[in-house]
Amino acid sequence: MAKAKSVFTCSECGGQTPRWQGQCPSCDAWNTLVEGPAEQGGAVRHRYASIAGTSSGPRVLAEIQPRESPRIPSGIEEFDRVLGGGLVPGGVVLIGGDPGIGKSTLLLQALSVLAARLPALYVTGEESAEQVALRAQRLQLTPGDLQILPEISLERILAVLTQSKPRVAVIDSIQTVYSETLQSAPGSVGQVRECAAQLTRHAKQQGVTLIMVGHVTKDGSLAGPRVLEHIVDTVLYFEGDTHSTFRLVRAFKNRFGAVNELGVFAMTDRGLRGVSNPSAIFLSQHSQQVSGSCILVTQEGTRPLLVEIQALVDSAHSPSPRRLSVGLEQNRLAMLLAVLHRHAGVVCFDQDVFVNAVGGVKITEPAADLPVLLAIVSSLRSEPLPRRLAAFGEIGLAGEIRPAPRGQERLREAAKLGFDTVLIPAANAPKQDIAGLRVLAVERLDEALSRVRELADEA
Repeated sequence: MAKAKSVFTCSECGGQTPRWQGQCPSCDAWNTLVEGPAEQGGAVRHRYASIAGTSSGPRVLAEIQPRESPRIPSGIEEFDRVLGGGLVPGGVVLIGGDPGIGKSTLLLQALSVLAARLPALYVTGEESAEQVALRAQRLQLTPGDLQILPEISLERILAVLTQSKPRVAVIDSIQTVYSETLQSAPGSVGQVRECAAQLTRHAKQQGVTLIMVGHVTKDGSLAGPRVLEHIVDTVLYFEGDTHSTFRLVRAFKNRFGAVNELGVFAMTDRGLRGVSNPSAIFLSQHSQQVSGSCILVTQEGTRPLLVEIQALVDSAHSPSPRRLSVGLEQNRLAMLLAVLHRHAGVVCFDQDVFVNAVGGVKITEPAADLPVLLAIVSSLRSEPLPRRLAAFGEIGLAGEIRPAPRGQERLREAAKLGFDTVLIPAANAPKQDIAGLRVLAVERLDEALSRVRELADEA
């Protein structure tokens, strides 16, 4: 009996090679080739069709009259915010996150609300219909006419979607779905790519809003080929610790809305509930002033947030001092310490430095540079910063403080939450005064530290 042929498929780009290599010959990624059975040649080529459903020639862009369909509100305000205002007819959303973080719970809540006014279908490949009904009962949901389909066969799922014609459908999850035309197991690179492509084409042709749940790997990225994220319109990630009450949903890709938008939820006994004032969960309430704490006014998508940055500086007990950051980029921390030494004369080369963003939020923008260094200097000198002080600003290698985008919105958010003093880059200085807010505009790092020292002396 002839031995079954196998190929090695890249989990990043989907490229194939007949033998294993350390580097993918298609995308040059390392250690991404996974062995699997070779598919029969020509078995799937004829099934691909254009998104429009018909083969048409090129058209003049100026002559095309676009039709903008109204968005479909999910009934969950924070979910709609991350999506850019609601679900888009014909749009495909991919949502990923750690096991047990709340992906299925959030989607079941949304579909239960949507089913009251439009046809909705929940395709579950990981649970039985009874298990989904038990979860809905535990969450005290009223699903109404929500349809449940426990199925993992792609062909049967497409047949049900064509027959029932739902407006919104959820596939939970894409790694459990398989196509009968492929020999590989569910979750393999070929199966995930093929199933996602066919489901996406069906959604575009029929105008169905499709939401696919994706598994994540141990490093937090979506499992399967990287092309999966390119196929869909929107990619959402659940963030936060599963042991914490709060969950963060961030948009990493959105063709219909703002990228890097953030939704904040609280996990309760009745499911996920949106947090109306997320800044409150990122600000620790200290009974007295403490050193090493500074409030950052950050911008997540279209929403300004206030996040507490904490720093701890302690004498190093080893020849190599530690540099550890949680929620912030660790390499940038080392760079900021070098700038602090070179342009402000503050020495930390013999100190262990630990930095943390409170609440489990991940800060990726460089506007956190100034608050991080203020917190580090405060901890090093054991001198608390003024109680109602907030700050933001990017710090360059020359010691200059560079402006941050949407400075006016950040200042208004700080004033709304009761802060009376904000340290900002000079380029972000407002043209008109903001009621109840003292704005200190600085140009260099040493000037910022001097102004903070003056504020402490005034207090």
